[in-house]
Amino acid sequence: MQKIQSLAIFCGSSQGNNPRFTLIAQELGKYLALNQIKMIYGGAHVGLMGKVADSCLHNNGHVVGVIPRFLSQKEIVHEGLTEIIETKSMHERKALMEELADGFIAIPGGFGTLDELFEILTWAQLGLHTKPIGILNVDNFYTPLLNMLETMETNQLLKPIHKNMLLVSETKEELLKKMQAYQAPELPKWIKKLEES
Repeated sequence: MQKIQSLAIFCGSSQGNNPRFTLIAQELGKYLALNQIKMIYGGAHVGLMGKVADSCLHNNGHVVGVIPRFLSQKEIVHEGLTEIIETKSMHERKALMEELADGFIAIPGGFGTLDELFEILTWAQLGLHTKPIGILNVDNFYTPLLNMLETMETNQLLKPIHKNMLLVSETKEELLKKMQAYQAPELPKWIKKLEES
């Protein structure tokens, strides 16, 4: 069983038009606080990002924001966090979030959320980390994306062992159980390829 003491949350800097997204964000923040799981996220007070952070803080949780300097200067930084870390770039931000977190959860979001999700998945595929990565599939928001992964597998562009690195659930409780039980593939993509050749 993986001991998860901190989770990085990837989600939208907008709230979207589905009130369930906001509700799930707030429930997730509360859940992290009540289970004494430190929240790591992008540091903004806006959108779903702000909703998760506010809920975690409201329930006496520990929230660490990691934000690039150019964004902190745009007055979107959350001023009430337990800790705020400013980085020089987006790349440095993602690397630091990976270092600080024991696992990663994506809830609804846009380009930035997908960028974070797929970069952390790619790092796992290459064996750069062995941490669990999950999607909280609120109202089937990510179902079309999961169908695309199936298409990649069908076309032999994605191996099942790597597709299965992405854990999916409709509830936060089940997702956390899956993450705690996660075991990374024994060999990363390129090492296995070299051994086969």
